[in-house]
Amino acid sequence: MFPGPLSNRAFLSLKDAILNLAYSPGEALRKPEICEALGVSRSPVSEAITKLAAEGLVKVIPQAGTYVARFSMDEIREGAFLRESLELGAVEYLAESITPEQLALLKRNLVIQKALLDAGDVAGFYKMDAEMHRLLMEFTGFKRLGQIAETSWVHVNRARQLILPEPGRVEATIEEHRRIVEALGARDADAARKATRAHLRQLIRYLEPLERERPDLFEPRKPARP
Repeated sequence: MFPGPLSNRAFLSLKDAILNLAYSPGEALRKPEICEALGVSRSPVSEAITKLAAEGLVKVIPQAGTYVARFSMDEIREGAFLRESLELGAVEYLAESITPEQLALLKRNLVIQKALLDAGDVAGFYKMDAEMHRLLMEFTGFKRLGQIAETSWVHVNRARQLILPEPGRVEATIEEHRRIVEALGARDADAARKATRAHLRQLIRYLEPLERERPDLFEPRKPARP
């Protein structure tokens, strides 16, 4: 259960369900069913949907209904570009400033990631993956960096759920994480940037074919102007 007032709990519950693909792209959101599932009235759900629409996760079509937004490769590429720019700056900064305690926390995170993978807990691994990237931002000491990164990443974050079940992808992700942490431990800014760039760009490489294979999940591309 999420904390806070009813509208915030409804917002966070729906957002979590959308990001984790419990609601599929293009699926209709029916307020009576959501109210019953969350045990709240229509007002908190309406407020939550308004906030989700502002984040681009929901589309409200007058006289037609409310739908989970389909993926947009333009938004995904933009989000990936912004997140990469922020994380490259963060790891370069941390290569000079990271403390032994911070490095120990990152290594502990890697151990837990591996344990979750060995246990077949992909959902748990995903949470620790997100936690590791959050720590990288937090360790810079810049208070708004994590929030900016999370906002820019929201569409990529949802789309990446499609590729985590890809055979071998989780194992490869852990190895990519290990290289980032090793580079930080060696205080090698260049290696940290290269490892981070290689890791983040894997997402686009995996997602681009999906646009062709599952067009039902993506917004139709607008025709190019002559």
